[in-house]
Amino acid sequence: MAAWPTDIIEKIAATDDLHIAPFRADGVTTGTLTWIWSVVVDGRLFVRAYNGTRGRWYKSAIAQRTGKISAAGTEYQVEFTPITDPELGARIDSTYGEKYADSPYLPPMIAAGPKAATVEIALRDVQ
Repeated sequence: MAAWPTDIIEKIAATDDLHIAPFRADGVTTGTLTWIWSVVVDGRLFVRAYNGTRGRWYKSAIAQRTGKISAAGTEYQVEFTPITDPELGARIDSTYGEKYADSPYLPPMIAAGPKAATVEIALRDVQ
């Protein structure tokens, strides 16, 4: 995994246009890009599955661990890691609350189901 360059992660943090597509079981093709909320905490990128751990993209992301995202006008090859640290989860909740304060969908996104489906997205080292 590679850290996000500061200029790129700041652009992603400032937008609300992240689309995610984990690889399918073949490890070659990706699913359809799905729009999803994203937040940045300490220069790290996080997303949550609205449908919790039953979500299709979430299941693929956890099973395959890699895929692509489209964010801030650019496509990136990425890696996915589930997040289980409660302290980090609370900070992610807070950041969701700041970024999406005016949305009626905020309460469900910081509820137990989506919280259990929190994923970190990191750049994939492709040589």
